[in-house]
Amino acid sequence: MHLTRFRFNTARVTARRLLSSPQILHAAVMSSFADIPPTPGDGPRVLWRLDANSRAETYLYIVSPDAPDLTHLVEQAGWPQTGKWDTRDYTPLLQRLNAGGRWAFRLTANPVHSIRRTADEPTKPTAHIGVHHQRGWLLQRQEQAGFKIVEKPAEQRRLPEGDEYELTLHDKRQLAFGKPGQRGRVTLVTVTFDGLLEVTDPDALRRTLTHGLGKAKAYGCGLMTLASTPA
Repeated sequence: MHLTRFRFNTARVTARRLLSSPQILHAAVMSSFADIPPTPGDGPRVLWRLDANSRAETYLYIVSPDAPDLTHLVEQAGWPQTGKWDTRDYTPLLQRLNAGGRWAFRLTANPVHSIRRTADEPTKPTAHIGVHHQRGWLLQRQEQAGFKIVEKPAEQRRLPEGDEYELTLHDKRQLAFGKPGQRGRVTLVTVTFDGLLEVTDPDALRRTLTHGLGKAKAYGCGLMTLASTPA
């Protein structure tokens, strides 16, 4: 597995076009591989995420079984003379995961639940809008995903409810974009989670990191990344 980071030159028109549509950016990401990745089955898949630290500093992160070649992105949406991308072997980090270990994490996800208005109506995926339900979406999945979000000590909680965990939500976005050859538009609600987790099942967490969490993975959702915490 490989972890790749690329910085967009947001002053360029092509970069802004790519950033405006998850469908277009997905196609650009998949074009980074000489051999088209197979349709996801039970194996690791190509995952990607945008991190916008500021209007002028936007990064693309990719986790993939094969190393990507982002020459086309450097030429179209980066700095052709000086720009590059950074690809690292992801395996050492995956192998370092042990039960009880704590890591800072970031995840952009598409929190949805299934609803039906009548008993005869098929279920329909519907986005969670409120922070309470979006937080609950992640908490409901943490055990199966191989981790638990660290709880704050009672004396550090600033609110009587809603501040129990080392978890923040930000960069909530409602996206609408077209798909080639189809009428109508795809709509997504995405949110970014930052927090602190403790590993409960290393194998399950490794699967989460390489297979993704939740839906809309083709559109920049589901990629969780980890960072070491201060000693």
